[in-house]
Parts: sequence; structure tokens; C-alpha cells
Amino acid sequence: MKRIALALLLCTSAFAQSPVATFRLHPDNPHYFMYQNRPTVLVGSGEHYGAVINLDFDYKTYLRTLAADGLNNTRLFTGAYIEKLGDFGIQKNTLAPEAGRLILPWARSNEPGYALGGNKFDLAKWDEAYFARLRDFMTEAQRQGVIVEVNLFSSYYGTGWPYSALNRANNINNTSDVLPNHINTPVNENLLEYQERYVRKIVRELNGFDNLYFEIQNEPWADLKDTVMTRNEYHTTEKGKTDWRATLEVVSEPALDWQRRVAGWIVAEEKQLPKKHLISQNISNFRYPIVSPNPNVSIFTFHYALPEAVTDNYALNKPIGFNETGFAGRSDITYRRQAWRFLMAGGALFNHLDYSFSVGSENGQDTTYQAPGGGSPALRKQLGGLKHYFDGLPISSLKPTALVASPGALAWALTNNTTHWIVYAEPVTRGTYVLTINLPQGKYRAEWTNVATGQPIHTENIIHTGASRQLTSPVRQADVVVKLIKQ
Repeated sequence: MKRIALALLLCTSAFAQSPVATFRLHPDNPHYFMYQNRPTVLVGSGEHYGAVINLDFDYKTYLRTLAADGLNNTRLFTGAYIEKLGDFGIQKNTLAPEAGRLILPWARSNEPGYALGGNKFDLAKWDEAYFARLRDFMTEAQRQGVIVEVNLFSSYYGTGWPYSALNRANNINNTSDVLPNHINTPVNENLLEYQERYVRKIVRELNGFDNLYFEIQNEPWADLKDTVMTRNEYHTTEKGKTDWRATLEVVSEPALDWQRRVAGWIVAEEKQLPKKHLISQNISNFRYPIVSPNPNVSIFTFHYALPEAVTDNYALNKPIGFNETGFAGRSDITYRRQAWRFLMAGGALFNHLDYSFSVGSENGQDTTYQAPGGGSPALRKQLGGLKHYFDGLPISSLKPTALVASPGALAWALTNNTTHWIVYAEPVTRGTYVLTINLPQGKYRAEWTNVATGQPIHTENIIHTGASRQLTSPVRQADVVVKLIKQ
């Protein structure tokens, strides 16, 4: 009996001390994440969200490419929203499968008439082939160390609703005929029950996986919004109207109420299941100080985000993410700088929308694409270098600081105020520039790195007598990061 009791005690102790594998908030610094019991940030450069619903897309090659490039994040749309070929000026769109190559959570019926070809859907029946493909995708992602943002819904942008399986024209279930901008609101009549059933099914199917978080809805402000301010009065269209990029649009209250319900469905379903996953909410473009955050939400994300999106919301003590790029040309430097700025401002997640991935180019080598954004093998290597750099930092103790002066450069900094000070700088002068930072008295090692190449530039030992310290960049006209380590 003593041996049995001892064995049980040892098993119980081992279980209690076993690492928590599921992706979660860092317990000591909830601005960041933990995965497989290690602190982490998320950095991705991924395809246009159709890896599972597009039967022609080889997601295993894709996920292995992300891992080989040192990346650990991708977004995935699960079927409530799809696109058709040519939408948004995207020539090679993984979210717009060729005719006959679309697979969704719902089974096809025997009745012809789906808008994009083939039979209508039966919302009362699941397509088990879809869920087998979804689980296989998640299995490969977990094997490659990739965390998946499982995006349950999206706005329909005024044009996407005709292709949705939830549209009564595309199913045999007599779903309610409501206005497209009311689909993702509580006043969508019987659509709500089908939406809930779909959410709970996805949550159950994926509960066994550690490598995911759920995002409620992509760009909810696109369907039902309030325009709260003009960001740039000088940015107008040719017709004199204010361009969307010059405004700040946020989600209207009815749509927020619906999002609270969806988050509630996720939480309620997982109460009956072994694993609990984080929930993400997409807030707005650019930046916005979040009002009355949903307590069920753990991650807040922005599109085309500014570093101020982190600053505005740092007091929430939650990770802030930048999970879609674009509409800023094709230059690699643009998106690399966006990534460094955002994470160095205290952000926890950066995911670039990478159009070099498409059917037939699952290795991300195609740079002939036509699309409203960028993406390239070279950029992925640079973003992988960013992820690698953060892996070497004590992020569990870091926080952003504004106490850096940088005439001749734009700068962002992180510190734990005891052992590490990290400053990222972008030159805005042709000459040398000086960074000035307050440091305690002591001995330091300063390590300068070229962020484009990931290569070390210069290392120096410093004896500092206290107060401010000036550091002169060892190179001109190159983005650099310097890490000061107290000896």
C-alpha cells in the first residue's frame, strides 16, 4: 500500500509540475504569451486565410515554409465568409477557390443553385471531409510550431454576402432574409441559431489542439460602423471625399453586442471541454483607445496598425496585436518597419498578409502577384529575424519606455529597468545619429544589430557613471537595434 501511495504521490506531483502546453497569456507579463511553457511573441507572414476552404491549396508545404522562415503565426478563415476570384484586386486569392474546389463546414444538399457553382448547402448537416481537413491542418501547424488565429466570422463588405452558405439563396434551410450589414448583429432573426451552432461545432472540433486562439470577427467595422474622427484632413480622394485611410472607424454598438454573444458561446462551450483557449477581438484600423473591454477577450487586434495602438491600450494589461498589413505598396522595408515599430512599442503580435503565397506557390516564392499589399521570401526572412531577436530577450520582464531621445532617428525602446535596455532606431538623416538613454551606474555590453540582415554590426563595453548615456550609431542610413545588457 505504501508503494501504491508513493506512486500516486509521484504521479500527482509530476502532473502538477508538468508544463502547460496550451497557448495562453504569460502569467507574469500578460502583455505577452506563453506556448509550450515558453514566453513568446507571435510573428507571421501568411496567405490570405483560405488554406483549409481551398482544396487546391497545399497547406503542409505552406506551414513548413513558415516554420523554415522562423515564423509562428497564421490566420485562418473557417468558412462563414469566402470571396470570389477577382475580389479586392487580388489576382491569386486563396480565399477564392476555383469552381468545384470549395469546401465548407456544411454539407452540400441534393439541390442545385449555389451562387459559385454546385449544389446548395444543408446547414443542418456537417461536411466531415471539411473537419478532417481542418484537423489535419491544425495537426501540421502544431507540428511546425505555428499558432493559428481561427477566425470565425468576417464582415461581408457589401459584396461578399451573395456567396455565403448562410445566405438563404445558397442553402435549403430557409434562413432569414436580412440586410447584409445586419448579418453579424443580434437582429439577424434565425441566422443567430445557425451561427451559434457553427461556432460551437468549430470550438468542439479544435478543443484538443494547443496551438490556437479564436478571433470573433474580421474587420467588424466594415459592415456596421461609427466614424469617430478624421485622422488626416489632408488625405482626400480625387473626388474630394475623405479616403478611408484618413478616418477612424469603429464597430457600432449592435455589432459589439453580437460579438459579446459569440465570445459567450466560445466560453460556454469550452466549459464542458478539457482545454480553454484565448479569444481575440479585432478593434479597428490604425489605433483606438478601447472602451469597456469584454472580459472574455484576452487579445485585442488592429489592422494597418500604428505603434500608438499599443500605447493607447497598454493599461489593459493584455496583448495588443497587428494582424493584417497592406495598402502600403509592395516594399519589404515598409512592412519590416511596421513590424519592428509595433513590437518595440510593446505589441505582442504581428502578422503580415503575404501575397507571395497562392495555389501553386505554397512555398511563397511567387513575386509576380497583383494585390493590394506585399510579401516576399526576403521579407519573411527579415520577419523571422525579428522573431528570433525577441526569442533572445527576457520578454517576461520587459515593458516599453519613452525615455529615449533620438535626434536624427525615430526610436522605440523596451526595458526591464534592471538588466536589459533595447532600442530600435530608423534614421531620418544622412549623417550619424545619437541615442540618449538614462541608465543606472554600472558596466554594460552594447550589441548593435542590422535589422534587415540580422547580422551583428558592433559590440562595445561601456562603463557608465549614471544618468544619461549617449550612444552613436555605428552605421548610417540603416535600421538598427541596440541591446544594452548590464554586466
